[in-house]
Amino acid sequence: MAAIDDSDSEFDFPSDLLAGQAELHQIRAELLALLKRLPWSVEPHDAVIDTQGWRKMERAASPGWSEDDQAEVEKLRRRELELAVFVTCHRYWSELTGGDTVRARARLKHVHDEPGNDEDPQV
Repeated sequence: MAAIDDSDSEFDFPSDLLAGQAELHQIRAELLALLKRLPWSVEPHDAVIDTQGWRKMERAASPGWSEDDQAEVEKLRRRELELAVFVTCHRYWSELTGGDTVRARARLKHVHDEPGNDEDPQV
């Protein structure tokens, strides 16, 4: 089986697709940061201590999320879904076939990670 070398392959991604993928990365990062900051339970919940299970667990009491926090999470999740649908259903993908589609999708996810990529798509 021949190894695939994509280091030289270039895909001419449309600017709206690049911008959508960049915003999707940004929204996912914001959502992850918000979820890490929030209490573990959406609703107020007493402390949990379980020393009898196969995995010991202990969590402090949770005051729950504020209505503003819940609204912000919902807003970010809704936008994340919109962007994911936009990126995965973009008309560009119909121009590719077979393995090119797979390689292009993988490349798009990391196009902004590449050194020397100074593109800053306006979203």
